[in-house]
Amino acid sequence: MARVREYVKRMQLHGRKVLDVCVEVERKIEEFGGRPAFPCNVGINDVAAHYTSPWNDISVVPDGSIVKVDFGVELDGFATDTAIALSLNPAYDSMIVAAEAALQEAVSAVAPARKISEIGNVVERSIERYGFKPIRNLTGHKINRYNLHAGKSVPNVSGIESGRFEVGEVYAVEPFVTLRSAEGAVRDGDSSYIYRFVKTKGARSKAAVQLAEYVKDTYKTLPFAPRWIRNSWRGGDFSVFDELIAQRCVVGYPVLVEASGQPIAQAEHTILVTEGGCRVLTG
Repeated sequence: MARVREYVKRMQLHGRKVLDVCVEVERKIEEFGGRPAFPCNVGINDVAAHYTSPWNDISVVPDGSIVKVDFGVELDGFATDTAIALSLNPAYDSMIVAAEAALQEAVSAVAPARKISEIGNVVERSIERYGFKPIRNLTGHKINRYNLHAGKSVPNVSGIESGRFEVGEVYAVEPFVTLRSAEGAVRDGDSSYIYRFVKTKGARSKAAVQLAEYVKDTYKTLPFAPRWIRNSWRGGDFSVFDELIAQRCVVGYPVLVEASGQPIAQAEHTILVTEGGCRVLTG
């Protein structure tokens, strides 16, 4: 994972097709011996999370943007999750610095038996010292095998209670930063490009049942992109994927955007809680 992070930091994004960025990161993960734990997310400007390119995406990374590249590595169901923000506009550099500083302070504050809610206070105070605002309704999350969001959340603001850290637990810690004048919250967008398997029951046509079984066997409960299946499934007409959506055999993750349309920076590591604090798994 650390090698992929370093690779992403050096990527030239200016004017590139977003689809090419997603595919390149996913292929680099495989080149280093892992599998993508979820589709590579590319969040441009006010997009906070859950945007990955559909198979026919022609959009490009615009001039002067801030870009979040969020990706994960999976081996036998054990997953890590990390994100890097890249600036194509010097005006966003300090926002990225604030996100990275909040991440480092949060990681340093993790300890067994400590209240997870205390990390929210650490993150919020750190971001505000830089003159920015945290996104209040986005959080980090506990990670279990084949489960990227395993119940406990790591808040980015104070006052949210979510249990205590325990030795051996794995968490993604991910501060999100926006302008002080922004709403400081995200809302659901109109589209979904990332899905997860829920059930086979409900699929009506034979082809849809076959596709549901393929998704279950291939991805278990981890998120996937329809473009992955389009390239790998040999079962016939891919249009039956719409039947799986309609019958809620698969459910989508809506693209999340800042509620007032303001830009967002993000920084993220996956950590393992240890007796002495924590160990960064993605650094």
